[in-house]
Amino acid sequence: MLRHAFVVFALVLFAVGSFAQSGTPERHFRFHYAFTVRNTHVGEPIRIWFPLAHSGEFQAVKIVSQTGDLPLRRARESEYRNAMLYAEDLRGAKAEYNFAVVYDVVRRQSTAYRESLSAEQLRLALSADRLVPITGLPASIAARQVEGIRKEPARARALYNYALANMRYDHVGTGWGHGDTLYACSAKHGNCTDFHSLFISMARSQNIPARFEIGFSIPAEARSGEVAGYHCWAEFQNENHEWVPVDISEAWKHPQQREFFFGHWDDDRVQFTVGRDLTLSPRQAGPPLNYFVYPYVELGGKDYANVSLHFSFEDLGDGATKRGGDLRSTMR
Repeated sequence: MLRHAFVVFALVLFAVGSFAQSGTPERHFRFHYAFTVRNTHVGEPIRIWFPLAHSGEFQAVKIVSQTGDLPLRRARESEYRNAMLYAEDLRGAKAEYNFAVVYDVVRRQSTAYRESLSAEQLRLALSADRLVPITGLPASIAARQVEGIRKEPARARALYNYALANMRYDHVGTGWGHGDTLYACSAKHGNCTDFHSLFISMARSQNIPARFEIGFSIPAEARSGEVAGYHCWAEFQNENHEWVPVDISEAWKHPQQREFFFGHWDDDRVQFTVGRDLTLSPRQAGPPLNYFVYPYVELGGKDYANVSLHFSFEDLGDGATKRGGDLRSTMR
């Protein structure tokens, strides 16, 4: 166990060093993920899952601490290999349960990167999700946008441009925030889930592999503070088997950066999970999760939503690399 922990820590240090040597803009921060499950019914069994951030292509992650009112064990779902922590109290001994994880994160500004997909990964990147259809209205819209365009990334850029021009970032009314493509097509407004579900539906309908990622935005102009909630984004794979990052809702909010956000993600974020319609491990009693960034709790075998959330951050680096080379600075 100690040897494994040392190896993981060494890999994180190596990744951090590699980021710094690359000269790519990056951000070093501590991220606090905490929540309380409130007003449970003593005597009813409770099960709790929440996602784990992990190191990857553009982020080096180390868990500084993890605490909880129940023993925590790591698990991983089978389709996208998302990591999570799981806890249970089959006796339901408490009326309230608290959990917290503190991360040390180095996030690098993202560009296209090459990845060969397995047959299963390709299937997932081209298939419909429950709220992300690849036929019907979004497919018809996509076909009109790419008519006469033969190659990538020009076809994907046409779909990006359509979502950017026809969607509005707005939390008015109900229905937004579920990542429902058909809602986005009719309402033409919503949050990041709605923007990127529309893009993914259109891309997959044109046989362009695309996938959904979710995590949190870190306020760009602050060095510490609260993080209000999740943020999500997408990527598509071009003809060279390169994943190309897009963030259409951020491009909408910052029009001067619309060129940047087709082909880049900024370093003001941390990613937690990938994919939609997720079956957790151990398997939840309820249906697959639409997406997984907040804790999921079942009380007495049923979804339980009385969970208070608290996310915050503080910068750990001086920001010199970020300020010295941020591509976005040329677009403001």
